[in-house]
Amino acid sequence: MTNEIIRDIKRRSFLGRGAAGLGLIALNSLLKAAEPKAGDRWRGVVQPLHFPQKAKRVIFLYQAGGPSHLETFDPKPKLAEMHGKGMPESFTKGQQIAQLQGRPLVCYGPQLPFQKFGKAGMDICSLFPQIGSISDDICLVRSMWTEQINHDPAHTLMNTGAIVTGRPSMGSWLLYGLGADAEDLPGYVVLMSAGRGGQMQPIAARQWSAGFLPGKFQGVKLNSIGDPVLHIHNPKGLSAATQKDSIDAINALNRLEYGVTRDPEILTRISQYEMSFKMQSSVPGLVDVSKEPKKVLDDYGAVPGDGSFASNCLLARRLAERGVRFIQLYHRDWDHHGGVKRNVELKAEEVDCPTAALIRDLKQRGMLDDTLVIWGGEFGRTPMSQGGDGRDHHIKGFTYMLAGGGIKGGYIHGATDDLGYAAVESPVSVHDFHATMLYLLGIDHKRLTVKYQGLDARLTGISGDVVKELLV
Repeated sequence: MTNEIIRDIKRRSFLGRGAAGLGLIALNSLLKAAEPKAGDRWRGVVQPLHFPQKAKRVIFLYQAGGPSHLETFDPKPKLAEMHGKGMPESFTKGQQIAQLQGRPLVCYGPQLPFQKFGKAGMDICSLFPQIGSISDDICLVRSMWTEQINHDPAHTLMNTGAIVTGRPSMGSWLLYGLGADAEDLPGYVVLMSAGRGGQMQPIAARQWSAGFLPGKFQGVKLNSIGDPVLHIHNPKGLSAATQKDSIDAINALNRLEYGVTRDPEILTRISQYEMSFKMQSSVPGLVDVSKEPKKVLDDYGAVPGDGSFASNCLLARRLAERGVRFIQLYHRDWDHHGGVKRNVELKAEEVDCPTAALIRDLKQRGMLDDTLVIWGGEFGRTPMSQGGDGRDHHIKGFTYMLAGGGIKGGYIHGATDDLGYAAVESPVSVHDFHATMLYLLGIDHKRLTVKYQGLDARLTGISGDVVKELLV
């Protein structure tokens, strides 16, 4: 049988595979690709760790659409004074603007009040009192900036560190570098939710792709409503024992093929069959948050089975407890080209309570110290008005919130100018953000590389510095 398989590999097929052949050989070497055994899990290539590890896992509360920093975490009294006046040309001349290009640029003051919270007197929009109540545990980075002004490429840059598609997402890099802790769950899980107000921006699955890494490092999306995974339950008449026999037989054939082709994607296929079988037992109980105490459900504002951001935050804590390495929650419809005041009011109702509850819950369980929590989107919003009562996309300055995992609490890093237009004090790029995240997880971003198209590819591209001021 082996000789027949070899004969089937024709010259054209060989050359077709050979286009990536050298890359696969190098990747195989890095992956130490050995024939998998049942129960094996990926241990990671960063052994030993490059730095002392402060965070073991990441929960990224991704606010898709671009939250306005001016109605959340970055008060601008000067902008309020200039409300309705022309935006000074010195700020905007020659600058990239999304949909306001060629239009009169008018200052649009913050539409919601701010108040001081915590020992440090941190200024936060008064619609976020629960986040304000944990201000001593969070860090606000008010000087984030990015390069891409439209949603999809901005998502791609924030998630993969590159503006072109096909690169591994940050969760895939972490799983590749550190390995998985969970035996019966994926190491990288994605959850989705949507609320009221704003435009519902689509989120493509390539945002959690493994790119040129083997497919076993890609994120696994769990449905927030209904069955968490399609076909999670066996059909009638098929027992678990019978299914296990089928999987063992299929993987035996896969191992034969791997012995001939040495294609690492066959290893992925084997591991995914085995993981899927384990998930049939682990996932249904995991996603059933109704078993949580009523007080916990009330703290999060979670209603079991509703697919809300609140329920997903609670599920994120449960996933973290089970050893999932990277958990990403996409909460959509932050794209407020119109009605920014009313829409942020709606979003605050959806995210304030569960975000704070998650951080408090992790802290109470002793998990916040080694869990990095991130809150933010792909970009911010303009200090100029759009359509009278909205804000356009903005890349020059916006805010991220961080907590736990070695992050300094009660701290504000950097600043935008008086009108909230550009980061002018200690600016933090997307690559700086990625470098800092990897550092907290014990990884040197310059050393976590994979040979791809003749270059040492990495999450941070050719730039990025660890922002040491954020760290405890």
